[in-house]
Amino acid sequence: MRSRDYGPDVLAQDGRARPAPPPAVEAERDLVVEDAATGFCGAVVEVEAGGVVLEDRHGRRRAFPLAEGTFLLDGRPVTLTRPRRSAPTGPVRTASGSVAVRGRPARVAQASRIYVEGLHDAALVERIWGDDLRVEGVVVESLDGVDDLPSLVASFQPGPRRRLGVLVDHLIAGSKESRIAASVTSPHVLVTGHPYVDIWQAVKPGSVGIAAWPQVPRGQPWKEGVCRALGVAEPADMWRRVLGGVRSYNDIEVGLLGAVERLIDFVTEPVNSPGHPE
Repeated sequence: MRSRDYGPDVLAQDGRARPAPPPAVEAERDLVVEDAATGFCGAVVEVEAGGVVLEDRHGRRRAFPLAEGTFLLDGRPVTLTRPRRSAPTGPVRTASGSVAVRGRPARVAQASRIYVEGLHDAALVERIWGDDLRVEGVVVESLDGVDDLPSLVASFQPGPRRRLGVLVDHLIAGSKESRIAASVTSPHVLVTGHPYVDIWQAVKPGSVGIAAWPQVPRGQPWKEGVCRALGVAEPADMWRRVLGGVRSYNDIEVGLLGAVERLIDFVTEPVNSPGHPE
């Protein structure tokens, strides 16, 4: 049927065809796209239910919903979709970057131990190296600071088959921590650490969603000062934010990575290996 008022097709839009929808692109990790609404440009680091997390070149992360045509790829609109799951083609990696050992139960705890200063330190070590430590049978114990480290080492009674590794915060020349570490002389104990004021600072700022860790004046409690500067009510709330931003070794500063790796190597080194202290 024809109409004198609307032409031969009343459903046509002035004869113009409806534009084709943007092509669908799987949101594979490291794919670089731009959010069309805000101009935020970054690489895909995580895909969640209904959303995607992008990280820009400064390490800042932002989450965006997966919706039709909301992203630009090489300047052209696209619709990001969740990647199709496929069987891994290479070795599965743990959060520390080592090859995951599947199907093997946790090893019975060995006599050797790793001490860390507090519960936050222990939680962060578990988040990154937990799988590796369970395979090796190494237990991490939390201390309440290191002021009494010499007496703690003496009570541990270290030996060739009972080695002790100690992770210390703020281990820099001239610090109180460096003097305490130097007082431990047993060849069966390795005291090492990182230069950061607190274990929080060993997490990359971008992983926490901040540009940089705030500068806290000397003499003020560091965690409380950080919370005030960032407008966070309680340190417990900030810690959940810090730990929640850590997914792998890529979220950790090199200073902490190297220190923990040295401790793990020290306490798991075979007794009969060359250079091992007897």
